[in-house]
Amino acid sequence: MATMKAIRIHGFGGVEQLELETIERPVPGRGELLVRVQAASVNPVDFKTREGKFPPIPAEKLPITPGRDIYGEVEALGEGVDSFAVGDHVYAMLGLFHGGYAEYALVAESEAAHPPRKLGPTEAAAVPLAALTAWQGLFNHGHLKAGQKVLIHGGSGGVGHFAIQFARAVGAHVSATASEADLAFVRELGAERAIDYQKERFESAGPFDLILDLIGGETQERSWSALKRGGALISTLTEPSKERAAELQVRTARYMTQPDGRQLTEIGRLIDDGKVEVAVDTIFDLDQARRAQEYQATGHPRGKIVLQVAD
Repeated sequence: MATMKAIRIHGFGGVEQLELETIERPVPGRGELLVRVQAASVNPVDFKTREGKFPPIPAEKLPITPGRDIYGEVEALGEGVDSFAVGDHVYAMLGLFHGGYAEYALVAESEAAHPPRKLGPTEAAAVPLAALTAWQGLFNHGHLKAGQKVLIHGGSGGVGHFAIQFARAVGAHVSATASEADLAFVRELGAERAIDYQKERFESAGPFDLILDLIGGETQERSWSALKRGGALISTLTEPSKERAAELQVRTARYMTQPDGRQLTEIGRLIDDGKVEVAVDTIFDLDQARRAQEYQATGHPRGKIVLQVAD
């Protein structure tokens, strides 16, 4: 039996639930790739899953391996795969229950894409989930167009730093909220207006055609008054009030990011064309997954956190 090392969660709770174990290596089924993982990204959904706060993964599905995005080399192909070959390098956002904190991971063919040529393993692994979250929020749900005004809450984070650059790439006028320490960073990314959320009222920069809410809570509640009539409030966190939306004549959506290899290909072109840069805050080894998740939850990283799994 072929084996691999993987981080496993057997119960919900604190970082002590993350255990490095030796388990059976998976075998690709029809339409799947077996990828030897070189690097995996760490995202807020990972510690929320560990804490039992991500409803799509209930207790009866444990144990699981966390991690939703990877970069690696194709080791084997399942039946019917024709877009990739053994030896190809790929990056992907994984479907549920195909965790990336491991030496090998299963990837559906539709989830994978050839990575940007200019990125190394750790940078490439930092892209999929965060970039797809930004892309789908701005374009699939927000319908952002050139010339529109967009406000991105949490502009210095993993999703936010991609959202700023994608919005600028299509010709939108971008404002972003951030802490005082990160204002210069979000300006470098392309925000025309960087707003210190602790000292400034972002409402004064509106009205906006689109607000991408990556913060929730009071920030989302205050966002209503910063929207244009006919605008959109799109959130990754809490569902905006349908009643308020009808009253103000704006659109709303709360969405969950979906794996999409075709969108990753488009994102990769922007990266290779020099229109989007990838910010990696810190790199940890696989056996440091506990430290990585603690930092993701409490450290306010600038950009992404990555686990290096193999050289």
